[in-house]
Amino acid sequence: MSNLPDTSSETRPARSKISRRLIASVSALALFAGIGLTQITYAVPVQSQTADPAVTQPQGLPNFTSLVERVKPAVVSVQVDINPSQRLSQNDEGDEQQPGVNPFGNGQNPFKGTPFEHFFDNFGKGQQGGGQGQGTPFGGRGQAVKAQGSGFFITADGFAVTNNHVVDSATKVDVVTDTGKTYHAKVVGSDPKTDLALLKVEGKSDFPFVKLAKSMPKIGDWVLAVGNPYGLGGTVTAGIVSAENRDIGSGPYDDYIQIDAAVNRGNSGGPTFNMNGEVIGVNTAIYSPSGGSIGIAFAIPTTTVQSVVPVLKDRGHLERAWLGVQIQPVTDDLAESLGLADAKGALVTEPQSGSPAQKAGLKAGDVITRVDGKAVDSARDLARVIGGMEPDTKANLTVVRDGKEDTVAVTLGTLQDQPKQRLSENNQKPKGEHMGDKLGLSVTPASSVNGEGNQGLVVVDVDPSSPAADVGIKAGDVILKVGSHDVNSVKDMRQALADAKAQGRAKALALVKSGDNEHYVALPAATA
Repeated sequence: MSNLPDTSSETRPARSKISRRLIASVSALALFAGIGLTQITYAVPVQSQTADPAVTQPQGLPNFTSLVERVKPAVVSVQVDINPSQRLSQNDEGDEQQPGVNPFGNGQNPFKGTPFEHFFDNFGKGQQGGGQGQGTPFGGRGQAVKAQGSGFFITADGFAVTNNHVVDSATKVDVVTDTGKTYHAKVVGSDPKTDLALLKVEGKSDFPFVKLAKSMPKIGDWVLAVGNPYGLGGTVTAGIVSAENRDIGSGPYDDYIQIDAAVNRGNSGGPTFNMNGEVIGVNTAIYSPSGGSIGIAFAIPTTTVQSVVPVLKDRGHLERAWLGVQIQPVTDDLAESLGLADAKGALVTEPQSGSPAQKAGLKAGDVITRVDGKAVDSARDLARVIGGMEPDTKANLTVVRDGKEDTVAVTLGTLQDQPKQRLSENNQKPKGEHMGDKLGLSVTPASSVNGEGNQGLVVVDVDPSSPAADVGIKAGDVILKVGSHDVNSVKDMRQALADAKAQGRAKALALVKSGDNEHYVALPAATA
């Protein structure tokens, strides 16, 4: 700005008016925080007589300037036309700019006459200069649905990485480089389970590109996130690695890096760099009640990218190995009831019919602790290890069964989408027998309840403050086994609990069917 106010004492009243107007404008902006406008911050330049080096260049912070100059040219904006009949909204991070109604009505600018007037005019018209609001959250209904994200070149001949959810259901994909040039891109392949996609841009062999890191950062390391949030163009934010191996519940192969660099809508598919300029992760999700960054972002580690992208380049999709078991984590209580020294491994609740696991002889209650000698610390570890193997691979599983360790050889199959089974509902509440205050639940034989078959005990009631409720048992569940005993009567269950207590165990392992899934819980080895 060339017309900055004079800083002399004679202009203080005028400055006061300007300050009050600015404060009022900021207050007006805060009223609309729910639509995400507060995620964009503008700094008003202020002239200063004396520059304080200690303020302008804080001690202990890295100098990101040269790093940004090196890596930013390889980062692109990914702009997508999608089929609205297949995808109308994006629910995970919200990169998609979906059709909607201008919340301010009639296209009026609520910030007219304030320093934010120009910003709203540009934001409301969208990146492509189309109809009002096209390509932004203020787009009108009936317009073509567009999505927007980020990506980055990994080769000079135009291969680029982004998120699968950015290009999912795409009818057209364009990438816009840091210089503003637009290229058409082809989706070479994608993998929804890891949320990765590989693009190819033809026509050049000298695209600026970046390399994937060979090692993962440590918690506390500085990182730099580059992307295209809100379609504003290349944007850089810095932070540190907050955590690793995060499971955010998006799928069986969750293994995210958590960073605190500001990552907003539109950053999906963009890279996060270490201080050497190597990509350590692909930004894919944020945790946010409002849709904007609150300093909790998740990136797919490059160890995953390095295993997935070459397969996408060769085949266009991934074929994953299939073991065919339902599994659950081993808790401390379950470890005690199983006679395990440590709460580690993946507990098999049920081998699927006709699966490689069933053919190999795996049984409910087995705990898988190793695959080909590699330790399996959790159920999630087993899913990742098996999912990273090729179909038809022969693997040796180390299994603890009845307190003894054994090796089971298995030939893995190919993972297919499994159809979901629907169970009939039984709304009639049967009468049950109370199992004592130590358990806090009432049960009745499944054979006495229509539609429940002949195996197990149906849970009729659960005391909300009971040990049974604490482990997640609820009315309608079916207790199939306690220890090694099938329990088809109340007498069976009392005997099984007594046997566990006679063996010196405070907990008894119980196999419970809830809906169409089976899982283990640890119950007190007593009923009174």
